[in-house]
Amino acid sequence: MTDSGSHPSDDAACWARLTDKQRACLDLLLAHQTSKQIARHLNISKQAVDLRLTTARRILGADNRAEAAVRYARLKQTYDRISCDAVILSPQAELLPSDFPDGESAALALAHSASLPERADVVDAPTKGLWRHDHPRLSRVWIMAAMLVALILLILAGVTIGETLTRLISG
Repeated sequence: MTDSGSHPSDDAACWARLTDKQRACLDLLLAHQTSKQIARHLNISKQAVDLRLTTARRILGADNRAEAAVRYARLKQTYDRISCDAVILSPQAELLPSDFPDGESAALALAHSASLPERADVVDAPTKGLWRHDHPRLSRVWIMAAMLVALILLILAGVTIGETLTRLISG
């Protein structure tokens, strides 16, 4: 028996009967949000929030919001667990030959990152890949030359601005 006097199978049934919308409201209730704040956060009416919480309260067998929050929190600890998230699984590892000085003959290396699915919510920087250590020699030369030219232009701009300001102040 669980601490509220119900059987674990009853708890599982209660958890299964709660809808995602009711759980969203209960999650915000656990964060001590009012119905009005929950409504703003979920972009729904306060009446919709109250209806979802009342229905959830009946499902949980709670007499009031506070008791519903406590029962929901207990069930959430038990039933809201992600056993495996495929997004964070690493790709298959493969053995690659290495030339480490300690004599190791092979090292694990992850598959090329191009095989990973692209995430739409991540904005790539315009310099993505610029700082990789495995650029061909010619590419490294061009990158360093471009950086040198940019540095020279920056220095010239600074000197020009300084000279112009000096002429304005002394003139």
